[in-house]
Amino acid sequence: MATAAEPIAPEVPSLTRAERADHAMRQAMLWSFGAGFVPSPAFDVAAIAGIQLNMLHDLSRIYDVPFREDVGKKLLGALVGGVGARWFADTFLASALKLIPVAGTLLAYAAMPASAAASSYAVAKVFIQHFESGGTFLDFDPDKVKAYFAQQYAEGKRVVSETIGTRKPAPAK
Repeated sequence: MATAAEPIAPEVPSLTRAERADHAMRQAMLWSFGAGFVPSPAFDVAAIAGIQLNMLHDLSRIYDVPFREDVGKKLLGALVGGVGARWFADTFLASALKLIPVAGTLLAYAAMPASAAASSYAVAKVFIQHFESGGTFLDFDPDKVKAYFAQQYAEGKRVVSETIGTRKPAPAK
């Protein structure tokens, strides 16, 4: 996971703001996908939340929006926990499955990474739209983006599915 000193989307002069935001989103999706494989319930969700918080920090720098970690945590929790009921159910069910030896763990590994990546996609899309319209963390209202978050979560699941499905195996030697 990137730290505050090591941004996910470094400043690259040749990239537009939209391209840097897309890069930050895609990096967070990859990290979140990987965090979905953390074998311990609750630690996987905490890792995903940390990745998404870092992504918000990166997006705030890209859009020149002041960032405070405490506000970011609060808004992320309100967005994902309050209006992201579908994500919340998918993620916690997949995480809880890890408590069931063997079969539960295998089922969780099939569901959790995709759900985690899709949620990072949705969170990014919501905040990118908000920042593009001139919004800040202080005027963000999770209730107003409920439908958009749900739509972007579904889109994120499609993007993840297509990305995984399009990978070609390495040629045999």
